[in-house]
Amino acid sequence: MALITPFTELICPLDSQPLAVSDGSWCCPSGHSFDIARRGYVNLLAVQNKRSRDPGDSREMVAARARFLNAGHYDPLAAAVARTVLGSIPRVDPLCCIDAGCGEGYYLRELARVAGASQPLRLGGVDISKWAVQEAARQDRRSAWMVASNARLPVAGSSVDRLLCLFGFPVFAEFARVLKPAGELLLAEAGPAHLQELREVIYPALKQKPAAAPRTHAGFQLLAEESVRFQVLLHDSAAIADLLAMTPHMHRAPPAGRAAALALTSLQVTVDVRLRSLVSNSAF
Repeated sequence: MALITPFTELICPLDSQPLAVSDGSWCCPSGHSFDIARRGYVNLLAVQNKRSRDPGDSREMVAARARFLNAGHYDPLAAAVARTVLGSIPRVDPLCCIDAGCGEGYYLRELARVAGASQPLRLGGVDISKWAVQEAARQDRRSAWMVASNARLPVAGSSVDRLLCLFGFPVFAEFARVLKPAGELLLAEAGPAHLQELREVIYPALKQKPAAAPRTHAGFQLLAEESVRFQVLLHDSAAIADLLAMTPHMHRAPPAGRAAALALTSLQVTVDVRLRSLVSNSAF
C-alpha cells in the first residue's frame, strides 16, 4: 500500500455534492464537471467567488518562494510543523491532512518526507493562486492539489484529521466544518522578531508592537503553543531578492527600501514563528 496518497473526499464548489473521478474529471451527481489538468491538479474555484482575474500570489512570487524554500532556509520550521502534526495521538491510519493555503506545497512535501514509512498520509493542498497549485503539482504528484478558497473549501465535512494554515488566511467556521470531531488545526503566525533584520533595511523605522493578548478563536480551544526561532544566513543577493519577493514587504516597502534590500550581498535574518495547535470545541 502506498504510504502517501491523495485526499479524495472532495465536494462540488457549486452545490456541495460529493465529487468522484470519472474520465479525467471530478464530477458531482448534479452533472458539474471539473477537469483534472495535465499537471495533476483541479481548479475548484467558482468564477463567482473570484475577487480578481488572477487571485492570490503571482507566478513571480511563487517562483521566488519555491527557490527560497527548496534551498532549505526554512527547514527547521518545516520540521517543527511535521513534528506537531505527527506527534499527536491516538494514531490514525491513514492520517488525512489538508494544507489550506498550501502555496507551492513545501510543507506537505516535508511532512511526507518526515513521515517516511512510519505513518500513512492522505494529503491535499488548497490555494487560491493557480500558479502556486501548478508549482505544487509539478513538484509532487502524490497529493491532491486544488485551486480554491479557504472561505469555501472543496472538502467534505468532518473528513480531515489535521488542517494546516501556515501564514495564511484562516476561516474558522469553515475549518471547523471540515475537521473531524477530534481533528486539530495548526496555525503558523509571524512572531514579533520575524525577518526583523530585513524589515530594518526596507523601512525608515519599525513600529514597536505592544505585547499581544492571548488570542481566542470562536469554536476552537488552544491545545499547545510553540515558538520556533532560528537564524538564516543568506550569502548572495539572489536569495535576498527571493526572500523579499515572497513576502508582503515587496509591495508594502517604499521604493528606496526595496532598492536598499536588493543591493545587499549578504544578510542574516531571524525567523520567528508561533505555532498554535487548536481543537474544535465539539471535541470536548
